[in-house]
Amino acid sequence: MQDDQVSLDRFDYAILSELGREARLSVTELAKRIGLSKSPTQARLRRLEMAGIIIGYRALLDPVKLGLDHVAFVEVKLQDTREAALTAFNRAVAKIAEVEQCHMIAGNFDYLLKIRTRDMASYRQVLGEKISALPCVSHTSTFVVMEAVKETVSGDLT
Repeated sequence: MQDDQVSLDRFDYAILSELGREARLSVTELAKRIGLSKSPTQARLRRLEMAGIIIGYRALLDPVKLGLDHVAFVEVKLQDTREAALTAFNRAVAKIAEVEQCHMIAGNFDYLLKIRTRDMASYRQVLGEKISALPCVSHTSTFVVMEAVKETVSGDLT
């Protein structure tokens, strides 16, 4: 185990699974669901937060109901992959609101972006004015999502 890893037991995993499904649970309800009393559950929850395993709580929004139902995945190839170029790209892409996810990839391209916009016209604007203007971008390739078959935020850890 690495120095920064925390040893987790079945109760810790149960806490994480329950909160992954429903983050607004009260400590009392969480304790009931995992089979511990309130005090040890609260202590475990605090330990998971202090260890950085739980990094925050947030509301999950329905992007379709917000009119953001156009999703595209974009492969990005850089012309330079030295550390300074990667750092510049990473900093710049993090500032683009329409980019939901950005992953560095080992393969035929360097990054895979998940971009969410209102429609194709909005996407074309983001691609042309923001993505293509990122540092060191030499080539992009777009894949438009027709239907989301499965999207999860967190899996079941138990």
